[in-house]
Amino acid sequence: METSLRYDCDSRALVIHAKEKIAIDSKTHLQVHGELDTKIGVPCYLSAVMRRFYPDLSASLGFGLHYNGQEKFRYSMQGKKAFPVTTNGLLSFNIKGRYDIDKEFKERTPSGAAEFTLGILNFQKDQDVRLKVGCEVIQEKAIKGKKVSKVFNMVPYLQIRENNWTLNADINGKWNVSYDL
Repeated sequence: METSLRYDCDSRALVIHAKEKIAIDSKTHLQVHGELDTKIGVPCYLSAVMRRFYPDLSASLGFGLHYNGQEKFRYSMQGKKAFPVTTNGLLSFNIKGRYDIDKEFKERTPSGAAEFTLGILNFQKDQDVRLKVGCEVIQEKAIKGKKVSKVFNMVPYLQIRENNWTLNADINGKWNVSYDL
């Protein structure tokens, strides 16, 4: 089981995150996530996703359930495709998409992202670094008077990962940090 400690600018609480991957076959696994909010002492996130990998295509597809402490269960479909830019695979261009649907199949939320990922092996002795720069496209509700419409917002982001530490930040000032145990 993989565990990490996480802290973000929104909740201002330390969260204990656990993830387990259960192999179904060589290209499929069930990925289970959970988070415990140490401020209030209750689980704040639960997820179970069946993922299928397509190594020849550098792609994956996933289907599953997500539960955020403030919302109901949501169904999710997600996919990712990597396009290697260099022959050694350390620089790649990735596209990701996700489609969430509420339990009643009424509220649908698409999102996606495009990013460049650069891996730097032995940045310093025994220290690997990964940089991600990308732009996420998120559908949000916009309210004008009494009319509610949906708009797509583009949110540029950055990730810096060094061995066990990860820092994520976006242009809106949101950030989080995690430490893998």
